[in-house]
Amino acid sequence: MIAFAGNSLLCRLALKRTTIDAASFTFIRVLSGAVALWLIVMMRKGTQPKAGNWASALALFAYAAAFSFAYVSLSAGTGALLLFGAVQATMIIWGLSQGERLRMRQWLGLALAVAGLIALLFPGLSAPPIDGALLMLCAGIAWGFYSLRGKGGGDPVTTTAGNFLRAVAFAAGLSIALLPWIKLDHAGVGYAILSGAIASGIGYVIWYSALPRLKAASAATVQLSVPVLAAAGGILFLSESITLRFILASIAVLGGIALVVTENPRGVPPD
Repeated sequence: MIAFAGNSLLCRLALKRTTIDAASFTFIRVLSGAVALWLIVMMRKGTQPKAGNWASALALFAYAAAFSFAYVSLSAGTGALLLFGAVQATMIIWGLSQGERLRMRQWLGLALAVAGLIALLFPGLSAPPIDGALLMLCAGIAWGFYSLRGKGGGDPVTTTAGNFLRAVAFAAGLSIALLPWIKLDHAGVGYAILSGAIASGIGYVIWYSALPRLKAASAATVQLSVPVLAAAGGILFLSESITLRFILASIAVLGGIALVVTENPRGVPPD
């Protein structure tokens, strides 16, 4: 979860305090993650990583690209709240489609979470930009899809490496399409490499290692800490302010989702 929050901080730091553009940040992030993971696989097994698949790679790229462009205008805490609010909703909806049923308390929690997101996005002086907010919601849906696909098991290092290597093709295509608007500087590139090789590559290996041992609800629950960590990091490292609107929306969204994902049917022991 610290790695996930670190991605929010590194991306916001790069796009706020350097001149790097969002497409270049995405490409360098994905490429550096792929290189770091490829080296790890080669040192472990001495063979090319062949695991992973194109569907997961596309979801990974969609998340990374929408994430970067959203953070052009969003603060670290608000972006993380929107991101993981969408992640939880995606995983909950997936659970419902697989036959899971919600109890009354869980339906109330879901309604509270939706109300919190609406309150955060409702026009006003402290509302986040709608374009950035919509992009981050799309990033959350893509990450939820990627997380759910990761529950299939397999070696987490080779699977993540394979997904990153495939995602490089998508990220390169985006950079080529936006080549006239490319902007690079040393600091921005450095932040992108840290985000890709450490916070993304190694962080996602840890996440994929844990996923097979977690139910969808449990996997959703542990991610509730990320917006809090990102907001705290934004205050400490980016001099970002936290509004009353953000605090109240956070309580509604995270508290409501917690009601959904921590509720257990009678007679079923908790994870």
